[in-house]
Amino acid sequence: MKRLTIALAALLSLAAAFAQSEGGISADMLSQIRKGYTASPSDKAVRNALNAASLNTLAVNAENAAMIDTQFSDRVKTVGITDQKQSGRCWLFTGLNVLRAAAIEKHGLGNFQFSQCYSFFYDQLEKANLFLQAIIDTRDLPIDDRKVDWLLSNPISDGGTFTGVANLVMKYGVVPADVMPESLIANSTSQLATQLKTILRQDALALRDICCDDDVQAAKVGMLSEIYRILCLAYGEPPVDFEWKGKTYTPQEFYAEMVGFDLNHNYVMLMNDPSREYFKTYEIEYDRHLYDGDNWLYLNLPIERIKEMAIASIKDGNAMYFSCDVGKFLDRNKGVADLANFDYESLLGVRYTMDKKQRIQTHASGSSHAMTLIAVDIKDGKPLKWMVENSWGASSGYQGNIIMTDEWFDEYMFRLVVERKYIPEDLAGYLDQEPVMLPAWDPMFLGEE
Repeated sequence: MKRLTIALAALLSLAAAFAQSEGGISADMLSQIRKGYTASPSDKAVRNALNAASLNTLAVNAENAAMIDTQFSDRVKTVGITDQKQSGRCWLFTGLNVLRAAAIEKHGLGNFQFSQCYSFFYDQLEKANLFLQAIIDTRDLPIDDRKVDWLLSNPISDGGTFTGVANLVMKYGVVPADVMPESLIANSTSQLATQLKTILRQDALALRDICCDDDVQAAKVGMLSEIYRILCLAYGEPPVDFEWKGKTYTPQEFYAEMVGFDLNHNYVMLMNDPSREYFKTYEIEYDRHLYDGDNWLYLNLPIERIKEMAIASIKDGNAMYFSCDVGKFLDRNKGVADLANFDYESLLGVRYTMDKKQRIQTHASGSSHAMTLIAVDIKDGKPLKWMVENSWGASSGYQGNIIMTDEWFDEYMFRLVVERKYIPEDLAGYLDQEPVMLPAWDPMFLGEE
């Protein structure tokens, strides 16, 4: 008993010492903190409400409950809504939806889709090679080097960007959805992704122990063969050629006939990132899908300049790859993104003061989801609202779409991909700049899911 009493006294003494150290919460500080909470009647009402309903339900702004006007002055023709299910492939669905809109317009098709499963198969194989070759390139660096550590933290993912779509399509072509249909695992990629990450990480350790260049490349090929086999089990083996409407195609020939233009050079990636200097181009290391592909490179511009090009493209009938911080102020039932949808300040009794630049700098906001920008509503020369075709199924949001107010667009839109022909002359010269190279762990690396 005496030993227990001594041990308890020592623990209490140690706890008191920690609490009294500079920067810790002392007993006096805790007392002051407690005094700040008065448990007013309104606090009690909110406490009771939060035990009965979700925060978003309680924060709904009743004054903004009416459905937004769904008419648009300008809209791109699209047919059918896709569904990425429980996967992080929004970037791929969006990129292929842009191409689908072009193919439908060119050939007068109905509800036609390209196979997301086909492109995703090669995306995963190429990302595995990108990771393994990067491990080979850095195998002389210590394992705790920041670049090596980042690689091991991010061996493969199902997220991505439009640049990845462009590189994959131009290398592997495309096939119709019914030639290589979706699989169960394609619709829910997380479990297989966990296994692939583990396999690739142990492969990385093996590659780092090989000294001879010839041996390390031979080992990599063997590792990729194993990845290929696993991908075949999950998604099926992609076709080398196929029959469609009485004609035989290779995937590359099918792309040439259905779409035809060079994705790698036909589009420009734009960004609205007020945390960095405007009118400059930026490139992010390892922000690519193919080792021999292109890093994601973008021109950073004020939001109003991006809107000019978006409007020009929509008026010309061309859909665009668009990404944003979709979860902010989105009413999923109505399919409306509006800053007035939720009143968190009144519910919680706080003020939110950060602007877009500060939200980026503090990781409070960033590009999280890609969709296809298809419509704008213009009145007196100014946009009032926008609409994107989503990939969450036809029953999601507004007929499978999301409508965004122009004010929301300003705050939470990040990336837009437009055809080069819509770049004004005064901006074209900025595309020839030597880009600023950003590290792989830059906040803007994150691909859409």
